[in-house]
Amino acid sequence: MSIRGDMLTAARRAPGALEGPAVARLREFLLGRAHPDGGFTDRAGSPDLYYTPFAVDGLLALGAEPAWEPLASFLGRFGGGEGLDLVHLASLVRAWTAMPEGRLPAETRLGMLRRLEAFRAADGGAAAAPGAARGDVYGAFVVLGATQDLGVTLRDRDRLLRGLPGLAAADGGFANEPGMKEGITTVTAAAAVLLRELGAPVTQGLGAWLRARHAPSGGFVAAPSVPVPDLLSTATALFALARLGEPLEALQDSCLDYLDALWDPRGAFRGGAGDATLDCEHAFYGLLALGLLGG
Repeated sequence: MSIRGDMLTAARRAPGALEGPAVARLREFLLGRAHPDGGFTDRAGSPDLYYTPFAVDGLLALGAEPAWEPLASFLGRFGGGEGLDLVHLASLVRAWTAMPEGRLPAETRLGMLRRLEAFRAADGGAAAAPGAARGDVYGAFVVLGATQDLGVTLRDRDRLLRGLPGLAAADGGFANEPGMKEGITTVTAAAAVLLRELGAPVTQGLGAWLRARHAPSGGFVAAPSVPVPDLLSTATALFALARLGEPLEALQDSCLDYLDALWDPRGAFRGGAGDATLDCEHAFYGLLALGLLGG
């Protein structure tokens, strides 16, 4: 199963852990973020390509669907992703491939594949900027996931991993730059999933490093020096640990309490304790984390 497919499968288990009214409110929240132009809105209320696939996948996880025709019209404005950065190109791919079968134009699909190739680095990896000399963890993770979504086996898959050892931090985690003293939770989680997805040996202690980011109050922190947990770090760490085959039972109670504390009665999960603005991205990551914990 693809990375996105595995995430969506986990998120679909989340409604079982939510009370009926909460499921309805979350569904209404995501549907309410649909913009008349066809996409879904960012935190300021403007239609945004990045937030759109989070809303679409969130709705699918909740057993609902967006209005497909306006969404296709919105996505069609971006063509094959020419000129998009890697983050927004991957968002375009995710949104298109979430559509019912047959709606993705063949020309658009080929254009997105060609654009993805622009982010392959000189060392064979992938990076956030076109023409980079060295690949990074995030670039490799995003490019692999996007090609999976498009149903293509990535060319030179093994080369994606060549630069990975040089991105290991001194503390055993991973960062997107070489020579870092401490790893970053989201980057280390991406490295773990990448290694497992490509069938490479998982760096010793990677699971233990991720577990060590679990805060006593529940949730996962973004890095060893960060004291406060956040939803993105929590969801990605749990997903990586699950992909590594590590049991999550010991984390379940505290993480569920943390997610409960992030639930906002307006109908979604907040990104962290001090975040008052709700958005589609964290709505989906809340579903993902909840589903991974046995929803």
